[in-house]
Amino acid sequence: MEEISVRKVAHVILLAREMDRGEGELRGVIEHMTEEEQGALVAIMWIGRDAFDADEWQEAYATAMSEASTPTADYLIGTPHVADHLEAGLEALGYDPSDEEDQLLRRGA
Repeated sequence: MEEISVRKVAHVILLAREMDRGEGELRGVIEHMTEEEQGALVAIMWIGRDAFDADEWQEAYATAMSEASTPTADYLIGTPHVADHLEAGLEALGYDPSDEEDQLLRRGA
């Protein structure tokens, strides 16, 4: 998963958990990501909600890149439980987002 860092995904997870007051910031963070990072974010979310298995990373990523028709921020913000799906996706891919989330919280993400 070299297209996006675990730290960036953890940042999105934290902002998504505060959607009521942080939607604008979440939208800004996603919109400032590269297309590759946005595609990776969508693929991680799909893996987290079991649309793809973790060993299907390349397929999930390729699908996210080729089928992107809605702005990524709109798509993710409109997805129920997006923070949970992103966290589950990272875990399925073998990453522990909690350390990154803790560091971001201490820094005041």
